[in-house]
Amino acid sequence: MIIGIAGGTGSGKTTVVKKLVDCLPPGEVTVIPQDSYYKDSSHLPMDQRQEINFDHPSSVEFELLVENLKKLKKGEAVNQPIYSYLTCARAAETVYIEPKHVIIVEGILIFTNPELRDLLDIKVFVDADPDDRLSRVVRRDIIERGRSVNKVLERYEKTVKPMHLQFIEPTKRYADIIVPQGGNNEVAVSILTTIIEKTLHQHGY
Repeated sequence: MIIGIAGGTGSGKTTVVKKLVDCLPPGEVTVIPQDSYYKDSSHLPMDQRQEINFDHPSSVEFELLVENLKKLKKGEAVNQPIYSYLTCARAAETVYIEPKHVIIVEGILIFTNPELRDLLDIKVFVDADPDDRLSRVVRRDIIERGRSVNKVLERYEKTVKPMHLQFIEPTKRYADIIVPQGGNNEVAVSILTTIIEKTLHQHGY
């Protein structure tokens, strides 16, 4: 069973994913982050790497993500890439991922790709107020990605906000479930968990 969890940057997708994993039986869930599949930019100079628009669908290697999901669905293990925001490049190492009963694919752009959408059994869009998303983005990018406040705000105005309106917000229409207030919505997480458990039970897991 493959579940897609999309939504804008800073909407609370990761919190929803963590809560789902905590609620489901241990060892039953594999999480595949879209961010691991950003295209390798090691061939570019560092100043050009830092200008990459991570909020545009062209930045993701969807072909590899789709290929890996198809293999997992068939019961085959895959090697997931490791991507670093600090170097804007892929690591030489990969992560060995074994198939599980539940696979969660999480990322801002996952509903923009028709082939990927078709692989998803349940599509969830995590919605949040733009101001809340901005404050989370500022905190995260400063702490985790070593960016200055000015750099974060400049990037938000130039790419994050326009890309959200152009590519991410419109994919809300593909969602089976919309979760308002992000990861703080305990009711929505509880409903999602129940749906997943019921589906697993129907398949004899």
